[in-house]
Amino acid sequence: MTLRPAPISPVIAALLCTGGGHEPAATVQAADSYQQRREAMVTAQIRARGVRAPQVLDALRKVQRHLFVPGDLVDAAYSDRPLPIGHGQTISQPYIVGFMSDLLQIEPDHKVLEIGTGSGYQAAILAELAGTVYTIEIVEPLGNRALKTLAGLGYENIHVRIGNGYLGWPEAAPFDRIILTAAAEELPQALVNQLKAGGRLLAPVGPVYGAQDIILLTKDRSGNLSRRKILPVRFVPMVQKPNQ
Repeated sequence: MTLRPAPISPVIAALLCTGGGHEPAATVQAADSYQQRREAMVTAQIRARGVRAPQVLDALRKVQRHLFVPGDLVDAAYSDRPLPIGHGQTISQPYIVGFMSDLLQIEPDHKVLEIGTGSGYQAAILAELAGTVYTIEIVEPLGNRALKTLAGLGYENIHVRIGNGYLGWPEAAPFDRIILTAAAEELPQALVNQLKAGGRLLAPVGPVYGAQDIILLTKDRSGNLSRRKILPVRFVPMVQKPNQ
C-alpha cells in the first residue's frame, strides 16, 4: 500500500491561529534527525511484541512522533511510555498506538472516527492507513494545538472537531472503524449506533480508578454485535459535557 498524507477539515482555517501553552516541538516538518530512534522504536517496542502488519509498521516509521509532544519532552518521544501533553492528558505509549491501529484492521478506503484527538499523533497514524479520519477532542486547547500540528505536516484527509466525543459525529456516520483513546465506563451507545455493519470499534472501558480493558466490538452484516476483551490497560478517562 502506498502511504500518503491524509484533507483537513475546513474548520482548521478558523482555528489555526489559536495558540495555547505547552506547545508541541514543531508544527512544520523539518529535517528528520530522529529516523534511527523511530526505527528502533518500531523494531524493539512494537514489532517485537507482535504487531506485524506492514502498513501499520510503515505508518509508525513515517509519522514523526517527536513533533506531537511538548518541546521539553522531545528526547523522550520514542521511549516506551506515555507522555503528558497538558490538561491532564497524555500521548499514548507507542506500543499501544501500534497495537490498537493493528487490531482495527483498517483498509485504504475506510472512514474512521477517533474519539480523543489529544496531541494528534494517533490521528496521523490513522490517516496513513485510512481514506478519511474524523477526530473529536473535547479539550479545546488540545484540539487547537493538534489542528496546528496536523496542518503544518500537510495532512489533508483529517476532519477535526472540538466537541463531546460521547455524541460521535452523526452527520458523517456510519464509520467503518471507531477508536476511543480515553476510557469510558461503558461504551457510548451513540458510537455503537454510528458503527457500520461489518465494522470494528476499539475502546478502553472501565472505571477511572479501577481495572480497564481494551474492548473490541464488532458488528456483523446483519447488525449483530460481538464484544471481546483484548488487553488490560490504564487510560485517562473520557471527559463528558453534560447534555451536549
